[in-house]
Amino acid sequence: MAQRTYVKNLTTFDDKRIHFGFTLGINTVDFNFSHYFIVSDNPKFRPLPGSSDYPYYRDSTKVRADISTLIPGFTVAIVTNLRLNDNFDLRFLPGMSFGERKLVYNIPIIDVTANSTPLKSYSIKSTFLDFPVLFKYKAKRMNNQRPYVIAGAAYRIDISKSGKEDLVSLKPASASIETGVGWDTYLQFFRLSTELKFSFGLDNVLGASPSALGNNQVYSSAFSRLSSNMFILSFHFE
Repeated sequence: MAQRTYVKNLTTFDDKRIHFGFTLGINTVDFNFSHYFIVSDNPKFRPLPGSSDYPYYRDSTKVRADISTLIPGFTVAIVTNLRLNDNFDLRFLPGMSFGERKLVYNIPIIDVTANSTPLKSYSIKSTFLDFPVLFKYKAKRMNNQRPYVIAGAAYRIDISKSGKEDLVSLKPASASIETGVGWDTYLQFFRLSTELKFSFGLDNVLGASPSALGNNQVYSSAFSRLSSNMFILSFHFE
């Protein structure tokens, strides 16, 4: 068995200067939270006396939020691969990602624009235009298998429509650094790559709070910073 001869597929595939493909993937999106110690520490949180926000300001309540559970999303992309040398490639993978995050708080969640009944969680749905640029380092090919690592950066634009009185609104654009590992499998007619990638947000994506006469401001005023993270399991067909 040790001397078994393997038939190598696509023996000249890695010699191509440029090649293309497509990507299908599963993602989960998450937040990295930075809270004010107490919500009244936020200089922008100055609710009107008598408003439903005012007790949280006057009583110096600690308001905390977290993601209730990670929800699977979907990613599609186009692969453009430029060969730099035997071990390095430069890859551009523009595409779209669809994801959702559900926030839970240690205080009742009331969205006056939807329902006066307290919610169990507050859902934020996003549709991202993704523009990642990555360097790929490939190990030596072993028959029809080749492991690799990737690293680079991505720019994302959230094109999902948001209401003016969202409890937590997000800025549309953000930048991320990305890193991951993968495994190339050379099949008879194409190369299949299975890849796990982590994307860590660099920007504060927290948007403006609702107006003083609209929804409660306490839900977004509890944060000093929100950054967006994403985990993607991708299957590249090249």
